[in-house]
Parts: sequence; C-alpha cells; structure tokens
Amino acid sequence: MFLPSTSGPVWLASRSPRRRKLLAEAGVAVRLRPAEVDDGDLSPGDVSTAHWVAALAYLKGRWVADALLHAGEQRGTILAADTVCVHDERILGQPASAGEARRMLVALRDETHETITGVCLISLADSRRWLLVDRATVRYGHVSDREIDRYVRSGEWRGKAGAYNLQDRLSAGWPLECEGDPATVMGLPMRRLGPWLARVREEGR
Repeated sequence: MFLPSTSGPVWLASRSPRRRKLLAEAGVAVRLRPAEVDDGDLSPGDVSTAHWVAALAYLKGRWVADALLHAGEQRGTILAADTVCVHDERILGQPASAGEARRMLVALRDETHETITGVCLISLADSRRWLLVDRATVRYGHVSDREIDRYVRSGEWRGKAGAYNLQDRLSAGWPLECEGDPATVMGLPMRRLGPWLARVREEGR
C-alpha cells in the first residue's frame, strides 16, 4: 500500500518550475533542495523505461536525503521525480542543444508517444522509500517547420523531456491530445499522488 510519511516538510529534489507549480496549485508547500545528479551522464542499460525512471528518481531522492542528513536535518519527506518520453522504443530525455530539441520535435509530430514519470519519496526519519511510475500517451498532430523553428529559438525547450511542456504547447495552440494524467506529462503524476498530498495538507494544518 502506498502510505508514505506525511510528517515534517516536503523537500522537492528538483529545479523544475512545473513541478513546483503543480504542487503549489495542489496547496502543498515545499522546500527546494535540487539534487546534483546529472542523468545525462547515465545510461539505462538493459532495463525497462519504467525501471529507469524509477531508478533516476531514487538516485535524486537519495542524493538529497544524504545531503540533508549530513547537514543534521532529520524531519520531512524527500520528493524526487524523473520524466522521459518514449517514441519508437527510443527514450527521449531533456535535449542538450537546440539542434537536438528540433530533431525530437520533428520526430514526434504526426505521431503518438508515451510519457513516463517515476516518483520516489524518502522519509528522512527512517530512510523508508516509496516508488511509483505513471504513464500517459500523447498524440502530437502536425506542427509546421516554421512554428517548430520559432519555438526552438525561444529556448523554451530547455529542461523539458521530449523538448516540450504539454500545458505550454496546448496554450500556444499546438495540436496535442493526452490520454492519462496531463500532470504526468508535465513531471508529476498528481492523480496518483493525490491521496498522499491530501494527507500532507491535512498534517500541515
């Protein structure tokens, strides 16, 4: 049963403004403690994508937990996450350059791809951990080369798995349809986390 700790502060092991916004909209205050883990230096090897995102989330959460414990912090829960897109059995993480971002966006258009987010929660008090993985399917319609080039020049692709953010691109009028939790595509499966977040809010009152 998924019953993580709700005592003490929630430490968000991420720099993602989208994750912060999702949690803020859910009424959950967090303390920021980004993990210094560069997953671009890591390779999944022979494991499933679900295992890979769960492992990355755990590595980020464990790094922050160790850093906080070393600093003498013993209260709260670490919330770490990692998101990737999968298209034609290829894992698409965050693009490292404008050229890579453009290649991703061109490959994804007129196609369907899957977005997978792994989440790890770690209790500082006793180092217990909880893992979950959620999936959503995105149907990406036709976007012109001109529109893709304009978007790439804007730099908004930085830090985004598959080079895009679902809500931003929907607001811009891109033809995207999501089957599953849209928040999973944006970096946190809020539907799956909902019961835990409700307990966190109640505990904080």
